Amino acid sequence: MANGNTVTVIGNLTRDPELRFTPSGQATASFGLAVNRRWQNRQGEWEEATSFFNVVAWRELAENVAESLAKGSRAIVSGRLEQRSWETPDGDKRSVIEVVADEVGPSLRWATAKVERNERRGADGDRFGGGGGGGGGSAAPSSRPVANEPPYGDEEPF
Repeated sequence: MANGNTVTVIGNLTRDPELRFTPSGQATASFGLAVNRRWQNRQGEWEEATSFFNVVAWRELAENVAESLAKGSRAIVSGRLEQRSWETPDGDKRSVIEVVADEVGPSLRWATAKVERNERRGADGDRFGGGGGGGGGSAAPSSRPVANEPPYGDEEPF
């Protein structure tokens, strides 16, 4: 990312990822991340502060996050900060800044993980190519549509 708007946060999921689909079928997963900071004050006493972030993942990343992570999991999230605004039914204006994830992975500092590569998908969502991967995830898609679906190109990670 050349625009300078990159952020990496490491913390624990505050809730299970919620997997939903846009009206056009694009997967999105959202979850909360608690990031703890600990330091010594001038008196030599330890102090702590916790920051809470909303994280949004799209497409295959969203599906992989929903299948792989759960509340309490320690994760590393790299992405960009994005502000989203809306108006409530009562006419009140609301705004939130969230992390739109480009990469999400489990932290291996205090845990182990087994990595399984998924099959690649075509533009229409069909799987193609050989190899394993897949497997039933426990996150059921919601029928509730998601607004403001971001545009994506034909970029493939490998």
